Amino acid sequence: MAFTIKNLFINLFVKDVHKSTHFFKELGFDFNPQFSDETASCIIMSDNIFAMIMNEERFKGFTKKEIVDTTTSSEVILCFSAESRNQVDQIVNKALLSGGKSLNEPQDHGAMYIWGFEDLDGHLWEVAYMDENAMNQE
Repeated sequence: MAFTIKNLFINLFVKDVHKSTHFFKELGFDFNPQFSDETASCIIMSDNIFAMIMNEERFKGFTKKEIVDTTTSSEVILCFSAESRNQVDQIVNKALLSGGKSLNEPQDHGAMYIWGFEDLDGHLWEVAYMDENAMNQE
């Protein structure tokens, strides 16, 4: 039997929890106040996926490793799905207007369309639309 997870919590450090919370609210995400305070905010990405953004001090409490400098290094590229190509563009454009940076140019692979951004702290995010009907025809 394959192992499946019930929930996924992504943990990211940020310089300013308030500014980062505002940034992700501008993209249209809701937050769980039960897991949010002045040191962290819990982004609700779906019913079972959450991103915890926390200040560096709190984040350091979970690891003995050095925190990467996201202006020069990447620790991960996070990718989430959108419902359409238009929604991909809307989300990335909102990120850019809210202070994010472009990660790359939009990539059109026929059945898959991807575009990405860097958040205020340099974490890399891609937004992807996958046309399942077109994928089944290929």
